[in-house]
Amino acid sequence: MITGAFYLFRLALAWTLVYMAASITLIKLIFDDGDQIEGGWVVFGGFVLVSYVIVVAFSHLRRVHLIAGRFNSSTVSSRQRRQIEVPFEAGEAFDMVDAAIRELPGSDQVDSARDSLQVRARVRRIDPYAAESGGMRLARLLGVSRNQILAMVTPNDGAGSLMLICEPARPAWTDWFLVDDGTNLENAEAITRSLTRRVAQRRRSEQADVKEAVTEKELTVAKLNLLHAQVEPHFLYNTLASAQILTRSDPARADEMLGNLILYLRHSMPRTEDALSTIGAELERARAYLDILKIRMGSRLMPQIQVPANLLSVPFPTMMLQTLVENAIKHGLEPKPGGGTIWIFAAATSGTVSVTVADDGRGFSQDGGGTGIGLRNVRERLNLIYGAGASLSIVSNFPEGVAATITVPAIGVDQPQKESANHV
Repeated sequence: MITGAFYLFRLALAWTLVYMAASITLIKLIFDDGDQIEGGWVVFGGFVLVSYVIVVAFSHLRRVHLIAGRFNSSTVSSRQRRQIEVPFEAGEAFDMVDAAIRELPGSDQVDSARDSLQVRARVRRIDPYAAESGGMRLARLLGVSRNQILAMVTPNDGAGSLMLICEPARPAWTDWFLVDDGTNLENAEAITRSLTRRVAQRRRSEQADVKEAVTEKELTVAKLNLLHAQVEPHFLYNTLASAQILTRSDPARADEMLGNLILYLRHSMPRTEDALSTIGAELERARAYLDILKIRMGSRLMPQIQVPANLLSVPFPTMMLQTLVENAIKHGLEPKPGGGTIWIFAAATSGTVSVTVADDGRGFSQDGGGTGIGLRNVRERLNLIYGAGASLSIVSNFPEGVAATITVPAIGVDQPQKESANHV
């Protein structure tokens, strides 16, 4: 209340002093000493002027209170200054400020300089009390037709610090006589609200992106687990059936087969999420699998494994080597009379490691092909884990058979050693 009363008093006093000075000057120039009649009219005119100024100033205070919910020395002023911290990089903060100013009603002249992070704008004042006919009101004589905005963004440790000035497009000394009906306060509040909305919208978008990324990762992990779970179940049944038969005829070989099966299953235990295995661990599983099949197939299966010892610790996706080995046995060697040889070897090149499974079986014959589910799963899992950084290639082996090669990024490759992990 004290601020409002002081504002009214200041405006009325300024106009009274100007009116008195103008009246005294006119009386001295036009009349001789000014008689009582002229003096009475001067007093009456001053009373009318001051009354009107108080009414206009009161309307200004009332509208400020409607906009801000309060009035003090800051809100009643026709020149508004804001210091706003925008929690984004200065360039992005500038784009938000520029867009907020351009969207203001009556904004028809905006000059922005992104390099200097500065925006200047002229805003047509929308008179809140103008008549619907659009005719000129006397109140416009105490107002201003245009406002101006200056916005400067300063980089501040990864954020943008905005200095915003909204003021009438007239000299500052005129504030002693003229009001803006709270239009600059309205502009400052509108820009602040717009920035708040844009920051909140950006935060919601970031949260949605994070949620989408988490969901996508969960779906990826679930898909990896599903692909990992698609292991040929007949192998387990056939191995147990063979071990059961051998317990009667050859207990020692049955015990060896069950030991290899235990080793195979231990390496097949599910891993946490999409954690990678190693070439060494996958090779142990493949060895156990081949040892079991060698007991079943006898001399019809000849495994040859050549993997440098320095590659055993290289990360490698689980069950992929096993899938290639199973395909080579099932579609290449088992259907071939007399069986054959399966080779497993690995090599490191510039930035990648390649693991190849080759056989001299039936090759790409019509009778030797399968459904392709296993190889399709391998490709999908490679894409999910490495993207374009890994590949699966399948070519004909010479003179017969198939060679399948998985290439993955080389991570943690040790220096080559003389020994290799060889197994015949």
